[in-house]
Parts: sequence; structure tokens; C-alpha cells
Amino acid sequence: MTIGFAHAELIAVLVAVTGGEPRVMTIRSGEALPSGPFEMGHRTLQSGLREWVQEQTGHPVGYLEQLYTFADRDRNNEILGGRTISISYLGLVREQSATGAGGPAWHGWYSYFPWEDWRAGRPAVLDDIVAHLATWARRDPLRKEERLRRVNFAFGCGEVAWNEDLVLQRYEILYEAGLVKEAGFPPEVNPGRPMFADHRRILATGIARLRAKIKYRPVVFELMPASFTLLQLQRSVEALAGLTLHKQNFRRLIEQQDLVEETGDTTSETGGRPAKLFRYRSESREYESQI
Repeated sequence: MTIGFAHAELIAVLVAVTGGEPRVMTIRSGEALPSGPFEMGHRTLQSGLREWVQEQTGHPVGYLEQLYTFADRDRNNEILGGRTISISYLGLVREQSATGAGGPAWHGWYSYFPWEDWRAGRPAVLDDIVAHLATWARRDPLRKEERLRRVNFAFGCGEVAWNEDLVLQRYEILYEAGLVKEAGFPPEVNPGRPMFADHRRILATGIARLRAKIKYRPVVFELMPASFTLLQLQRSVEALAGLTLHKQNFRRLIEQQDLVEETGDTTSETGGRPAKLFRYRSESREYESQI
């Protein structure tokens, strides 16, 4: 009789917005997310994760929240008849150089998910993806209609509008259809940069969580410098959502929520007239105690 066993692994999705681009901290030359086993010496899951991040990347971590626990039996990193249970966390940081032992590097997250960036319009790569998915759907006549409905809903085809929050659903369909390298599809038609095991799936989960969360909690300010222009704030939100926002509507929303206040300073780095600098209102930080 063989008795299976489980390993607990801690994985970090560390996100920063730098130069108007969303970036994720990686190790192994961009192939993996910072991670390590939960050990008996770790006081808590979160403290264990912080230790691994420090060792592998040398990057400080501030805001951190538990993301999801991955324990599917068919995950790629099962070993020796056991199962690896991955407990993932989402961290929001301001990018600094990293010099840890894991070969750390920051990479734009749209290099892993190029179909998710709509800031310049519908990504060209989507045409190829949808064509491959249509072929996949037709391979099973009994499930063709159901598959096509899922594709249309997830990828905004036909009369269905694009929903930026469905990052994980889109990746899951691509995996199911064998259209990502992690599922064994030929590299020459694999969309996006692949990652080790199911780390790209975990990254997709983190992106989806953050895209949804910025709509109802001001976590974006964890990614902003101490002072910023309203345009910089808008560009950061657009970078995370992968969408462009109406300038006046965005500013009206910020004013209505009373989230920022003027610092009294201006900056000429925008290239035009000096722009007012703002900071996040400290009184608004009450949300942190509710997370």
C-alpha cells in the first residue's frame, strides 16, 4: 500500500508598476515566481514567505495578502507520488533592484499574457488565439457549442464585451485547449512567455485578483511613490487593468472618493505645464485593517 504525502510550498506574486508598466518579480531568468517550502522553523506562512522572498530576491515586501491555495492532483509539480500544495500570496511593492540568490529579475507581466493589454486597442495576438480556439472547439462536435460559448464569454468575441477580470478563465481555456507551452503545445505557436510548472497560472490568478480589487479598494496606492500626479495615478491604474480610462471621469471618481490631497508642490517632468503633486490621504488607510 502506497501512502501519498504532501509538501507545502509558498509562492509570491510580487507586483510593481514602473514607468507605467505592470511588472512581476521572478527568479530563474524569468521562468518562475519566488517560492520555497514551508518549514518547521517558520513562525507563520507569511513569515516563511517573506524569508524566501528575502533570500531569493533581496527585495523588501510591504503589503501582502493571501491569494489562493493550489492543490490540484494533476498539477505539474507532483513528485514521488505525493502532492505539492502551493499557498500563494499577492504582494504590492515599489520596484527596487534585486540581488538575491535566486537570479531575481523584474519582467513586464504582459510578456506572459500579451492578449491582456488593450491600452492600444485589441491586441493583434488575439486573432490567432481565437482562431486556434475555434479549431479546438470544432474537434469535439458534442461539446462544440459549449466550448464556443466559453471562448466568446472569456475572450470578448461576437457580441460579448471584453471583461478584463477574466484573466484566469482565459488562461485556463488556453491550457485546456493545449495552446500554451505548459500544456505541451509546440513553442512556435505558444502565446506569451511560459513559466515553470503552473506558475503562470498562479500569476494569472494574481493579476485577476488585483484587477478586481482596484475597483473597490485603494490598493493601487501601495504601488505609487509618496507624491505623484493624477496622470501618473491614472496611468498606473490603466497599466494594471490593461485598459485606457476617460481622463475626466477618472479624476471625478478620485475626487468623489476623497482619496488624495495636494502636497502643495508641482513637477515639470510631465513635459508641459507644471503639474500638481498629490499624496494618498493617510485617513483613508482604514481599509488596511479590514483586509
